[in-house]
Amino acid sequence: MQLSFPTPAAGPWPAASPRVRELLRRGAEHVLNAPAEWLEAIDLAGLSHHSMKSLAEDPVLMSASRRAARFSLIHWARANIERPGEPVPPYMPSDELNVARELLRLGKTELLFYGARAAQAAAWQQWMGIAFELTNDRDELRSLLAVAARSIDEYIGAGMDILTAFLRSESEAQQRDSHVERRELVTAIVEGGEVKVAQASRQLGYALEQPHHAAVIWCEEGDTRLADLETAASALIRSSASGQSLSVIANAATLWVWIPGQEPIDQGLLQAAIRKVPGVRLAIGSAGPGVEGFRRAHLDALTTQRVLGRLQSPAQVVSFDDIRLVALMTRDPKANQRFVAHTLGQLATAPVQLRRSLLVFLACGSNASQAAQRLHTHRNTLLRRLARAQELLPRPLEDNRVHVAAALEALNWTQQGER
Repeated sequence: MQLSFPTPAAGPWPAASPRVRELLRRGAEHVLNAPAEWLEAIDLAGLSHHSMKSLAEDPVLMSASRRAARFSLIHWARANIERPGEPVPPYMPSDELNVARELLRLGKTELLFYGARAAQAAAWQQWMGIAFELTNDRDELRSLLAVAARSIDEYIGAGMDILTAFLRSESEAQQRDSHVERRELVTAIVEGGEVKVAQASRQLGYALEQPHHAAVIWCEEGDTRLADLETAASALIRSSASGQSLSVIANAATLWVWIPGQEPIDQGLLQAAIRKVPGVRLAIGSAGPGVEGFRRAHLDALTTQRVLGRLQSPAQVVSFDDIRLVALMTRDPKANQRFVAHTLGQLATAPVQLRRSLLVFLACGSNASQAAQRLHTHRNTLLRRLARAQELLPRPLEDNRVHVAAALEALNWTQQGER
């Protein structure tokens, strides 16, 4: 039976007997120790509205939004453990403010309120289950639900009031911030707006009429420091042997960077440098000339970032060329999962070493000696792994090489297929 969140009546705070306060305290302890599936259901509910797609596809915003929801829930639960039945003081996690600031930039602040109310309704469903386990007494249950409904509604409402005031203040600050003007100019270029190239180049301090590399640098940790993102940007600039660059702060945890694209990026050097900045990740777009190259390189970098987020890939430095095929394959994640399972069978869940060996073998044109050299392993060891991998395939490899290679490549970018 689907139970909806009630609208609490206005007026005095509902009185609660010592017994009901004790039930509320015990219920709050359940919330504080909620299982992962419980929390996942609330997260998914907050993203259920069709307008939330842009949030769900951005791994930085998604991570921050999840953390904010967790911290808000913990605050409410702890308050009701310490002072059950009393109004809960409002609380606003810094992650929620970071998400609000980014959605303000995107002109989508309504998503905050859609998500909050949807998550509230999902949390109420879970709370109903807890309440019915705590007592069978109808009067106790009625009082418990009345107090909880009022508590949750006013707690969420107070948070929305804080967000509204923050957004108003932030909007006024952004209007005065010259950095926002530069970001808006870059956004206009990326979105295909008409710009005067020479004038825009002067405003940005970066020549648009040249080949470009572009990168998105971000971190999904809660304590992201701009200095770490700038360290990664400096490593990117050094890896291309060019001094000129353009950096734009996209949000509290993301930098957009462009560098001249006449020379290829030394990705090995970049990988080594980025390893020294734990948590920071970098997606590189394909190079292209002029304003269209500036735009296309950035969009490719964004696509790379979103594919990594969609696949929950642990890779730290990835170029669009690395995942161009996977980006196409995973536009429909469920269809991709079915393709991988159908093509690889038991090999899809076999040890990573077996899948990696077969993928490299196929990438080397089925040359075992070359594959062994690339994997830094003995040829006989590789042959044993290949034999075992082929035993796990549902169809003979010689009849299905292209599909097997594609499925292995797709799986190679997920956490299940860690590189």
